[in-house]
Amino acid sequence: MAKKKPFVLRMDPEILAAVEKWAADEFRSTNGQMEWIINKALKEASRLPKKKD
Repeated sequence: MAKKKPFVLRMDPEILAAVEKWAADEFRSTNGQMEWIINKALKEASRLPKKKD
């Protein structure tokens, strides 16, 4: 599994509440949901780093 780097993220409370609800609806943690959202956005923008073999 890839090593993960922790960091602080400041968010508008209403946006955080929406992400928390979305995460709960999909049986994910809030952190997992944020990772999924960011990963999806990177893929759609063709900015996801290439995986090394």
